Amino acid sequence: MKRIVLASNNAGKLREFAQLLAPLDFEVLPQAALNIAEAEEPHCSFVENALAKARHASRLSGLPALADDSGLCVSALQGAPGVHSARYAGEPKSDARNNAHLLDELAGQTDRRAHYVCVLVLLRHAEDPQPLIAEGEWHGEILAAARGEGGFGYDPLFLAPETGLTAAELDAARKNRLSHRGKAMAQLIARLRAGTA
Repeated sequence: MKRIVLASNNAGKLREFAQLLAPLDFEVLPQAALNIAEAEEPHCSFVENALAKARHASRLSGLPALADDSGLCVSALQGAPGVHSARYAGEPKSDARNNAHLLDELAGQTDRRAHYVCVLVLLRHAEDPQPLIAEGEWHGEILAAARGEGGFGYDPLFLAPETGLTAAELDAARKNRLSHRGKAMAQLIARLRAGTA
């Protein structure tokens, strides 16, 4: 399983996955490089959407596939934007509009608790009956105004309390250690190295 297709066209995720997967010596092919369009994400849970994306990419590429579904869950909004994080403000996707919409929805709220979720699914082949699934969470709170220039998505609003910085203010290496995606990938890598995958 040295060549895998990454079921994402998100440039920020592609950068992070390239850094996180570097120790495994995989050849990671973004699905766009194989002319594979994004899969539908019709489900209400992260795990179902990640599985749908991985099966889609594996089926069309004939390769093992890695997919993630991730998003921001805000306590005061009953878990929204959740699986709709990328399109929270509607189409077309826009980080700036999503952030503005989130701030509007939280206007007047004192409960600013939130957490990022990442579910990773690795399939050996499209019909794999036992997909490898790893999950990570990163808890923090939503600020009233954006800070920082790095990252993507809601990172400028997401304060990581263990650092006093937003996700957008962290350097890539530190973010990858703390983040939901970094935690999920650490689980996945540990299982691959242990030979349980």
